[in-house]
Amino acid sequence: MPSPLSADRPAARPPGSGPVDALISQTRRLKGEIDAVRRDTPADAGDPRERWRRALYDLAMHQLDDLDEHLAQLRDDPRPAPAAELPAPPAPPRAALLSRVGSAEWDLLTDEVSWSGELYRILGRDPAAPPLTLDELPSLVCDEDRPRLTRMVTGCLVDGRPIDGEFRVLHAADDVRTVHMMGEPVLGADGSTVSMWAVLRDVSELRRCRTAVSETRDSLHRHAAARSEHRLAVELQEAVLPAWHGSLRFPRRGPRALDVAAAHLPPSARVSVGGCWYDALELSDDATLLGLGELTGQGVGAASGVAVLLGAVRGMALAGTAPGPLLDCLDRLLDTTAQPVLAGAVCLRYRHDTRTAVWARAGHPAPLLYRGRVGRALDAPRGTLLGAAPDSAHGQAEETLEVGDLLLLHTDDLVPGHTGTAAAHRLLALAPRFAGGRSAQDCVREVVREFGEGERAEHACVLAARVAS
Repeated sequence: MPSPLSADRPAARPPGSGPVDALISQTRRLKGEIDAVRRDTPADAGDPRERWRRALYDLAMHQLDDLDEHLAQLRDDPRPAPAAELPAPPAPPRAALLSRVGSAEWDLLTDEVSWSGELYRILGRDPAAPPLTLDELPSLVCDEDRPRLTRMVTGCLVDGRPIDGEFRVLHAADDVRTVHMMGEPVLGADGSTVSMWAVLRDVSELRRCRTAVSETRDSLHRHAAARSEHRLAVELQEAVLPAWHGSLRFPRRGPRALDVAAAHLPPSARVSVGGCWYDALELSDDATLLGLGELTGQGVGAASGVAVLLGAVRGMALAGTAPGPLLDCLDRLLDTTAQPVLAGAVCLRYRHDTRTAVWARAGHPAPLLYRGRVGRALDAPRGTLLGAAPDSAHGQAEETLEVGDLLLLHTDDLVPGHTGTAAAHRLLALAPRFAGGRSAQDCVREVVREFGEGERAEHACVLAARVAS
C-alpha cells in the first residue's frame, strides 16, 4: 500500500467522484436490503441457528457501514484535516466506532510527529495536546499488547517490513478499544528509513460482532453435537431394552406362567438418556430371569454401559449362574472398565415348577411382594453397589410365592421426592388397587398413573410380575 506521505514517490491522485458515488449508492442499496432481512430475524431467538444468523447480519451491516464511511471520505477529502481544524466533538454512538480511521507520520530525521484529528478521537487524546512519539505511544496500549506493538514498529523501522496488526488501547472514556494499524517505512534517497506513516482504525465493534458470530457458531455446533449424541443414546437404549407393549407370559408354554410387564419413566426436564434398565428372560430349566437396575452416568456412555451389563447378565443366567454369584461376576466386570462406574441392581430367578424365587441385590431396593390386599418388602440379603467393593460377596434369599402374588421391582427414583423406605411405603400403599387378579400391565399402569406425573429429576424403571398359574 503506497504512502500518501512518502518522500521518495508521489502520492496517487484520488479517483474521480463519479465512480465513487456509484460505489456509495451500491453499498447503501445493499445495506438496505440486508437490513430488511435482518429486521425479520428475531433479536432474542431461542434457536442457536437464529442467533447465529442474526450475528452474521449484524456483522455484515457493520462492515458495510465501514465501507460507506470510507468511500464518503474518499469522495469528499482524501486527506484528513489537521487536528487544530477539528474541534473535539461529543463521543460518537457505538455503531459509528467501526468507521473511525486516522493517520499519523513519525519523521525520524526531524523528530516531528503529525496526527490527523480522527486519530486523537480513536486514541481518546485531547486534540490540543501534542501527538505522541513512537517511544510514547506504548503508554496508551494495554500491558499485554505492548510487546506486539514494539515488534511491529521495530520490524518496520529496522527491517523495512510493513505494519499490519492490532493492539488494545486504554481510552479516556475508561474503556478498552481495539485498534488496527497498517503502515510502511518511508525511504530516503540512500535507501534508509527517514520516516514511518500509518493508518489506524478503530475495529472494536467489528471484533465484538466477530466474537458474537464465533460464539453463536460454536453454540450451534455444540447444540447439533448434543442432539446427535442424544439421538444415538436413545437408539442404543431402544435396541437394548425389551420393546414391551402390554404383558408378556413366561414361559410361553406350560401349565404354570408368570405375567410380566415393565415401564420406563423419563425425568420431567429433557435430559440425556440415563442408565436405567429392566429385563425378563426365559431360561432353559423351566425358570425365568427378572432383572432391574441403574448405572451411573448419562448419554451414550451410560447406554453402552447398560448394553454391556445386560449382555453379561443374560449370558451368565443362560449358563445357569445363580443370582448371588451373577452379581459377584458383574462386580468384577465393572472393576475392569476404563471409566469407573457404579451400578445398583436386583436379580431374581423364578422357578415355575416350585413357584420359588431366588434373588440377590447390589445396593438396590428389595422387591415388594403383594398378596391379597397387603404388601411387604422382601427381607434383603447383603449386597453392596456394583463397582464399590469388587471383592465383596452378594448374598441370596429365597421366597415361595402363590398364585395371584405380585412382585414389584423398581429403581430408587421411581417415587418423586422419596427414596429408600419412604418410597417403599408409598408403593406398598397401592396394594388394594393391585388386588383383584388383574394383569401385570394393569399394575404397571397404576404405578405410572400415581407417580408418573410428579416432578422427576432422574430416569426410573418399574417391573411387575404376577404369578398367573
